[in-house]
Amino acid sequence: MSILIHQVDAFADRPFAGNPAAVCVLDRPASATWMQRVALEMNLSETAFLHPEGDAWRLRWFTPTVEVDLCGHATLASAHVLWETRRLAHDATARFATKSGPLSARRVGARIELDFPVKLVERADPPPGLIDALGVRAVDVGRNVFDWLVEVENERDVRACAPNQHLLRTVNARGVIVTSRSSDPRFDFVSRFFAPGSGIDEDPVTGSAHCALTPWWSAKLRKSRLTAFQASARGGALWLTLEDDRVRIEGHAITVMRGELLADPA
Repeated sequence: MSILIHQVDAFADRPFAGNPAAVCVLDRPASATWMQRVALEMNLSETAFLHPEGDAWRLRWFTPTVEVDLCGHATLASAHVLWETRRLAHDATARFATKSGPLSARRVGARIELDFPVKLVERADPPPGLIDALGVRAVDVGRNVFDWLVEVENERDVRACAPNQHLLRTVNARGVIVTSRSSDPRFDFVSRFFAPGSGIDEDPVTGSAHCALTPWWSAKLRKSRLTAFQASARGGALWLTLEDDRVRIEGHAITVMRGELLADPA
């Protein structure tokens, strides 16, 4: 038995940019052990697994080392694959059942829009080792259920951040967001995302981090519609709208590879 697996560059309008995700569409559930092994084999920041469940798709996300509760770019990639393979009509909404509750995606022109929950950040004193690990001067610090958020003075500091990954791995969180206002008039803010404790030293473009970044910058900039850039080496743009307790996250996606997975889930 072979299973088609897709590699999609999410939050990218051209190949080899944005954040690559593997997408594996199954007929039925597979064991977590098997999915984790596939994710390790793919060795991308996330591999998504989905199968039909009622009128939705059950969706789970794995890094090479752990299963995560929320992932934006692999959800964007999953919706893209469902439309591209005609499992869903192009004008249909992709609905997902996940560990973070119901999520959905729809086409908006040339982009895909995700409907995700807000993950509010509360200001907090940084834990021991966090600022030293980042090597930055923090302007503001907070944390939410997933991550620490560290705001710095300017975009130059965001781009220059070179964390001590060994020290950062000791911080108790899924990951760490470093952010500032953008110096580019096309964008409201920039960010980077580090998650060595989850098996990813730096994630290229992190949709779920923008569930925190959107309300954070919306309050500071006093606007509900924002444009962001994640300033990793690959980089990616996101268009964001804050609506009550939801964040609408828009981005592009492009398939760069398809292959056959020969390891049977059974």
